[in-house]
Amino acid sequence: MKAPQQAPTRMGASIWQLSALAIAAALLAGCGEAAKLAPEATTGPRPQLAEPNKTLIPTVNVAPAVGWTDTAAPTPAEGLRVTALARGLEHPRWVYTLPNGDVLVAESNKPPKPGGSSDDGPVAKIRNWVMGKVMARAGAGVPSPNRITLLRDADGDGVAEVRQVFMTNLMSPYGMALVGNELFIANADALVKVPYTEGETSVKANPTLVTQLPAGINHHWTKNVIANADGTKLYVTVGSNSNIGENGLAAEEGRAAIWEVDAKSGEKRLFASGLRNPNGMGWDPDTNVLWTVVNERDEIGSDLVPDYLTSVKEGAFYGWPWTYYGGIVDARVTPQNPEMAAKAIAPDYALGSHVAPLGLVFSHARGMPPEFASGVFIGEHGSWNRKPKSGYKVVFVPFIGGRPSGPPVDILTGFLTADEKAQGRPVGVALDKSGALLVADDVGNAVWRVSRAKPQ
Repeated sequence: MKAPQQAPTRMGASIWQLSALAIAAALLAGCGEAAKLAPEATTGPRPQLAEPNKTLIPTVNVAPAVGWTDTAAPTPAEGLRVTALARGLEHPRWVYTLPNGDVLVAESNKPPKPGGSSDDGPVAKIRNWVMGKVMARAGAGVPSPNRITLLRDADGDGVAEVRQVFMTNLMSPYGMALVGNELFIANADALVKVPYTEGETSVKANPTLVTQLPAGINHHWTKNVIANADGTKLYVTVGSNSNIGENGLAAEEGRAAIWEVDAKSGEKRLFASGLRNPNGMGWDPDTNVLWTVVNERDEIGSDLVPDYLTSVKEGAFYGWPWTYYGGIVDARVTPQNPEMAAKAIAPDYALGSHVAPLGLVFSHARGMPPEFASGVFIGEHGSWNRKPKSGYKVVFVPFIGGRPSGPPVDILTGFLTADEKAQGRPVGVALDKSGALLVADDVGNAVWRVSRAKPQ
């Protein structure tokens, strides 16, 4: 008599679950690997690059999400003050200021992964299950609200009196850009647009497709968009579908890149590539050069690889997945590609290993003290693959003549408690109409406003 057919399935499931639980316990407990370089060694135009340290179990050191109390807030740098433009939002990821001063907030998270994806094998399932648990602990496991909310601070006291749902039924929205009377929105799967009339607090029109964007597995789902000065071209960031191409290069078609999109026709072309996970973008006001921040690869040690800030050169290749920091080959990548490796250029400025830079905005003298009048503000979401933790703050990188001119300066800190729990995690940054800094905090469910301590 044949054995019952269900027994192997139950046994297989229990083995799978036990394996996953064992790996999860090991990951959550961390491992002995830790950073040996001081944080400042991995920042600046010429960062120190350690030897790769690939461990059997990746270093996982996540700050558990706890959120803020009703009155708590992050700590601003000397000469600045912080207020909550809005609290009680739902996973706010990105902020965008309209010409009349209204602030749009994309409340969003990763979309569901389609079935039959190329990362559905047994090993990938265990890895994805474990990382899902880790990300949930970090506050990243909530369903996507899929909406944009409008905030209005009519009296200028730094607190929004109006909070209105601006748009719904989007697909993990992130970046936004207004060109004339059209608002462009970067969903996880497409760039879309809607008509906009100044002062309106909601949009009833259905979005119109501008162009499809690479989607699928969406290992990195965030898509940002920025317009050029005359509004004829849009630039859209698309992150990779993996850490180092382990899901196959076919899954990376059109990814790890910045696309240039014609605003009227929707036709697009690759503008720059080899950027593992670009997010924030900004135009340098002195040179009109496009800059971006990029999350580099993981799992070769707490000291590698520094995330970075870089100017974006048209047609340039920045190395991912085959190399990092120009010609340093990542031996884990298969197949190797010496021809592409030889084309890789190094980024301009390292921000530190695993700090996870997401937001970027160039400063303006009208809203900040003189020492913060020329440079970029960067929202660092914080590390998961480093001991000790890094990021979890907003920094300022000064610029002179269109180039970074000094080390990062802490602007907004205190997102971690003394026992390293995350009260918040900064994501998108923008300037409001007065030039004050806005910071989206997806774990703290708030938008913070940072301004001069004594307004002039």
